[in-house]
Amino acid sequence: MTSDQLDIRPAGPEDLADVAGIYEHYVLNTVATFEEVPWTVDAWERKLGDLAALGLPFLVADHAGSVRGFAYAAPWRAKPAYRHTVEDTIYLAPDAGGRGWGTVLLGELVAHSARAGMREMIAVIADSATGPSARLHERLGFANAGHLSGVGYKRGRWIDTFLFQRSLA
Repeated sequence: MTSDQLDIRPAGPEDLADVAGIYEHYVLNTVATFEEVPWTVDAWERKLGDLAALGLPFLVADHAGSVRGFAYAAPWRAKPAYRHTVEDTIYLAPDAGGRGWGTVLLGELVAHSARAGMREMIAVIADSATGPSARLHERLGFANAGHLSGVGYKRGRWIDTFLFQRSLA
């Protein structure tokens, strides 16, 4: 899909250095992820392979030949009864917000996940149920489904998470 010269396409090995760079910003500077050490390109290659083996989408947002964001759907939990539920992950380059690209990228991830046979999508949003990530998910039909208090510790403080859920059926 193309929007404002944005191409949403499956991620390939050639994209993973850019993906790693985008994610590194969030690992080192925010509480958006509870990771504390950035992933290597090798780790991203394993993630891409694991998701492909499960038939789950890993997408990149490409603008003018540059990866400006990524999103993927991963298994929600390892137990077999959860096999039709996925958790979304979405990140844009720090300077790529405010253009509607997150909406386009997450919308495509939802559509690809539904086509892959998934029934429910969960978002785990750190720190605020009213921040940009929560608003993005709400725009795409996710509803606040729960609040976990103080479950993460990063950057010198305890952090809440909020669960958002959307049916894909």
